[in-house]
Amino acid sequence: MQDVTAETNVQDLFGPEFLVERPLLTAIRVGSKAVLLVDELDRADDEFEAFLLEILSEFAVTIPEVGTIAAEEPPAVIVTSNRTRELHDALKRRCLYHWIDHPTLDREIEIIRARAPEVPEALARDVAAAVNRIRAFDIAKRPGVAETIDWANAVAFLGVERLDEETAASTLGAVIKDHDDLELATARLAEVVGESEA
Repeated sequence: MQDVTAETNVQDLFGPEFLVERPLLTAIRVGSKAVLLVDELDRADDEFEAFLLEILSEFAVTIPEVGTIAAEEPPAVIVTSNRTRELHDALKRRCLYHWIDHPTLDREIEIIRARAPEVPEALARDVAAAVNRIRAFDIAKRPGVAETIDWANAVAFLGVERLDEETAASTLGAVIKDHDDLELATARLAEVVGESEA
């Protein structure tokens, strides 16, 4: 009789109340009320991409001890990629494609002001304009908005009101993350800060 009780207790351990629900399962359970963001899928391994393909095909997950959990209505799913590797065609066929480019200068200034309100407006404008110029260079890794915000914060932390060559030279590592790109930008520092336009 004890064996039956022990077996029942072990089976009880695999019940739904002991299941740790992660975002994919939550999105399937909640269904159309959920928005599932899978950010930078290209950085995940092939096994996760295959698992996600299965999820996106059926919007269901089968857990041997619990059974199949399926969405009555599928959630909205947003998948982002930075193109560090090619995603499988089968996954791309299940997606609508939209390219999001870097923001305009004015929009990037607005983003800096919203995300780093302690950065003075003139400095935010200088930094955004400098990043815009850097992106026009023939570099390996064009800086994103996150790097622009980091650079603006770094320069503001130094108590600088406007971006000049000396400050740019000492803080470029906040915005440029590649050695060759850093050398190129350093060699063209006057262009970066816009002094060649004055």
